[in-house]
Amino acid sequence: MSIRAAMRYVVHRITEHPDTDVTFEAECLHCKWKATPADESAAVDVECMSHTGRSGHSGFRRIRTSFAMVVRAE
Repeated sequence: MSIRAAMRYVVHRITEHPDTDVTFEAECLHCKWKATPADESAAVDVECMSHTGRSGHSGFRRIRTSFAMVVRAE
């Protein structure tokens, strides 16, 4: 008895999901302060600079959240 298997390679890519938005966030590395999440990084950066001016804290963790999906590359 002979068994044949056909295998093929299909190229895929990962892309941002079209029905979702990217969200930007930041949190201070020195205290529990967090920036208001926003759709653009500049708004979060301005909040971080304001926090630095008030507190003297200069370190932040910046977070960019997006949703992705794998699709066949054409």
